[in-house]
Amino acid sequence: MTKYFTDIWEYIRTNPKRFIVQALLVLLVFWFFFGDYGLATRFSMERDHRQLLGRQAEEQKKIVEDRATIRQAYSQDSIEKVAREKYNFRKPGETVFIIRQ
Repeated sequence: MTKYFTDIWEYIRTNPKRFIVQALLVLLVFWFFFGDYGLATRFSMERDHRQLLGRQAEEQKKIVEDRATIRQAYSQDSIEKVAREKYNFRKPGETVFIIRQ
């Protein structure tokens, strides 16, 4: 093990400029892949973006359905249906039968 370290130290001592350039290249590559704006972060952000676009499409569908429900709720038939089913309202002279399960 010490021979390995002595060989590395000998290489550094004999080629200091080359070692510095190699070390800087390693750091640059490491920063390129794992830095704040590196590829790993970029791929993660792209995955999150695709998921959010899917959720946005689902929410847009829900909004369209809710708007249709709201538009339908303003009709006289739907108001009467809710009043009869939920609040047990009736017309004069009408008999209401409540069936519970």
